[in-house]
Amino acid sequence: MKKLLSVLAVAAAVASPVALAESSPVMFSSLNGFNAPDSNAVGGVRLAVLHGKVSQLKGVDFPLLGLSETDTTTGVNFGLFLGASKVNQQMTGVSLGIFNWNTGNTSGVNAGTVNITNNVKGLNLAAVNYATGHTVADVAFASISESSNFQLGFFNMTEKIDGVQIGIINCASNGFLKCFPIVNFAK
Repeated sequence: MKKLLSVLAVAAAVASPVALAESSPVMFSSLNGFNAPDSNAVGGVRLAVLHGKVSQLKGVDFPLLGLSETDTTTGVNFGLFLGASKVNQQMTGVSLGIFNWNTGNTSGVNAGTVNITNNVKGLNLAAVNYATGHTVADVAFASISESSNFQLGFFNMTEKIDGVQIGIINCASNGFLKCFPIVNFAK
């Protein structure tokens, strides 16, 4: 454990000198708002066990056995053993985990078993993608979104497709047919 903390501290020191000046370089978070050190921003590396929450994270977030929650994240969410991440406002970077939950805007990649997102400028890659806003690209067994440019999977469904859907079942309210096998695109 001491080796891991040492490695994390060195990584944080190299990560971003500007971010470090305004926030904690290394943090441990857990239940009931516990953050060690007591800060609401991380500019480096954070380990969140069960449930950790901070306002801002710039760097790498490791949720372990639970949910890591931030308002804004710039960097990487990397879910360890049963780790999941939730970003409330803005995610820029990559979320890798079993469950990625981004309620605001995402620029980058969400790769997991289940992605629940809003607006995504980038790629959603999962077994199941569910988006309440617009996505650029969804690749999954099942993708459901309000609007999308591209969907690839067994089952694809959107209110508005701007590009193409490729899969076994493709449904789009504005598609050349509402539901069509193999390929569907806007009228």
